[in-house]
Amino acid sequence: NAEPFQVAVREDNCIIVSLEASDVVSSSSVYVVKIAGESKNYFFQFDEFNSTLPAPVVFNAKYHGLYYIVTLLVVNSNMVSKSARSVTVLTKPLPVSNVSIYDYKPSPETGVLFEIQYPEKYNVFTRVNISYWEGKDYRTMLYKDFFKGKTVFNHWLPGICYSNITFQLVSEATFNKSTLVEYSGVQHEPKQHRTVPYPPRNISVQIIPISRNNWEEHSGNFAEESFMGPPEIIRKEKVSQPSASPSGIPAANTSAAWLDDPSNSTEDEATSRPSWWSSEAESSEGEEEFVSAVSSAYEASDAKTSGRATAEPPPFLPVQMVLTWLPPKPPTAFDGFHINIEREENSTEFLTVSEDTHKFVAELKEPGKYKLSVTTFSSSGSCEVRGSQSAKTLSFYISPTGEWIEELTEKPQRVTVTVLSSTTALTSWTASHESSGNSTIVSVLSLTCQKQKESQRLEKHYCTEVNSSSSLIENLVPGAQYQVVVYLRKGPLVGPPSDPVTFSIVPTGIKDLTLYPLGPTAVVLSWNRPFLGVFRKYVVEMFYFNPSTMTSEWTTYYEIAATVSLTASVRIANLLPAWYYNFRVTMVTWGDPELSCCDSSTISFITAPVAPKITSVEYYNHLLYVTWTYGGDGPDLSHSRMLHWMVVAEGKKKIKKSVTRNVMTAVLSLPPGDIYNLSVTACTERGSNTSMPQLVKLEPAPPKSLFAVNKTQTSVTLLWVEEGVADFFEVYCQQAGSGQETKVQVCVSSLVSTL
Repeated sequence: NAEPFQVAVREDNCIIVSLEASDVVSSSSVYVVKIAGESKNYFFQFDEFNSTLPAPVVFNAKYHGLYYIVTLLVVNSNMVSKSARSVTVLTKPLPVSNVSIYDYKPSPETGVLFEIQYPEKYNVFTRVNISYWEGKDYRTMLYKDFFKGKTVFNHWLPGICYSNITFQLVSEATFNKSTLVEYSGVQHEPKQHRTVPYPPRNISVQIIPISRNNWEEHSGNFAEESFMGPPEIIRKEKVSQPSASPSGIPAANTSAAWLDDPSNSTEDEATSRPSWWSSEAESSEGEEEFVSAVSSAYEASDAKTSGRATAEPPPFLPVQMVLTWLPPKPPTAFDGFHINIEREENSTEFLTVSEDTHKFVAELKEPGKYKLSVTTFSSSGSCEVRGSQSAKTLSFYISPTGEWIEELTEKPQRVTVTVLSSTTALTSWTASHESSGNSTIVSVLSLTCQKQKESQRLEKHYCTEVNSSSSLIENLVPGAQYQVVVYLRKGPLVGPPSDPVTFSIVPTGIKDLTLYPLGPTAVVLSWNRPFLGVFRKYVVEMFYFNPSTMTSEWTTYYEIAATVSLTASVRIANLLPAWYYNFRVTMVTWGDPELSCCDSSTISFITAPVAPKITSVEYYNHLLYVTWTYGGDGPDLSHSRMLHWMVVAEGKKKIKKSVTRNVMTAVLSLPPGDIYNLSVTACTERGSNTSMPQLVKLEPAPPKSLFAVNKTQTSVTLLWVEEGVADFFEVYCQQAGSGQETKVQVCVSSLVSTL
């Protein structure tokens, strides 16, 4: 009946392996323990023994929550090992160290967000066990959908106190069709959380006038029987804003006289029952009664009456307010309702009634604007008290004459804005027949103003919301974008806002666009803007034929941020010479979508050509051959605005020759003997550019047809014909038969000489 070898896991995560007597097969054998589960296997040998069993093998497991397979190996004298038996054990995971519980914002009534922290290194688990008390019921469940320590529960009950919430990490392993499960301990502080209850339903209010006779008869002495039942108020609080009341008199006294509640006692009014408080709540069951716990009495005071009460009734006749509601939708756990009554935004009554109360009756003794809200609260259990969200806030107005103006719930429909001019617009909308008599509030806000730096704002009137009763919107600024919201108003009550409508005013555009040429490849554009206007930027565009893409289109060249300056300019460079350009400057707004103006702000210009460069000049046979280049290697002038070339040779005579733009050579017939200033000019419609002049000196041609006339013994007259240009002629005379040359005359300016 001996037990096989034993394997146990201690609290310090050590695995203890003990050899039992039934495991011993031979005293000459060696007993080895093999432990598998981590990245490598571990082997441990039991100490040699005779009659007494060896000490246990202790293995310090690195991983928590991991299963290990422990195998006993028996090695005989022939060094043959045999697996005797195997045992699977599971270590315990490390516990959760910290827990946080938050409301699940999309649904705080039924959802919570759990966030747990635990040691991550060498800690293995498959699921998380969550245990808690749901009210008086104990719940536990296994959950595995944790991502980075967070998960969302969205199936709790609203208003319930969930207490003693604990988390345990669970490790599971299956081996040989058997499942091992280990739970971590609980080391974190148990948590508690109350879900938010649902709000009450179908909240409504009704105002009932009280006749003067009835009010005079019962003023300050209301009996319980005059209302629906005994008071069901559990708790009442008053919150008042500080007022300018005389020192020594509580500020709450000045705003306490607008709500009356019938008391169950008429004796000692000054101390036990305030004369200004009279309210009543009706229980839907009518079975249980709660002790009325009204606030301490206040004494009405008025600095002008010097504390002396008047017997005359106030000019305003009180009215009866009946507030009704239905309990929240099931299954909501709740313990009562909070009633919040606010008057003129400076005095608030906060009352608490039981969960069976679904009606509250009170008398309002002062006119003004009132706001009512009813919320559910849950307080049972050890969790903190939580109230529901306000499902609906009721607003109404009691006029000094006792007229009841109900809350406006309708919002204007189909709001449209029609722009009449650059500074005015007209708002229109539709409303139901019942609301056609109500007045309106038109709220205007500039969206452009919010996008600009304060130092660069060009319009300031609608930087904050401006409300007006007129449908005509004035003082608008060209280029700005506005948002309009319309409210219906009846008395001091304002209804819900309409859907916002956005409209934009088209900018007026620039003026006085001027172009200043800076050469063949650059110009300067300058312009002015109107004083009244708002915009985001200037956009400078140009239109030209692009020889790279073989297309003509408008392209943006530069964008200039808006400034307060009325004048702006930009330099445009890298233009093509002798090319047609059209420039446009538009103003672009901040709106979405952007608006721009105006396409008509354009100016056209033909750039000047670059100067040609004379490359070759040759004079042959009374003809001058001139060759030049233009703008680099082989430019394509097919789309250029170049008209022609003008070749000019200026000496004593000025000779011009026009050459077509596709030819860059010319032949000039120049008289010999002169010095010429040679230049080539590139010509366009609006400008020209001339090459560097080149000096050309032509050799003089010899005279033609020399004649000797009037011969005498001592003289002879010579005549000759001039060809070209000559400043003077040199005449030489040599006696025939002698080798001596005699210069008779050096300079002769005429074509006749007598020797």
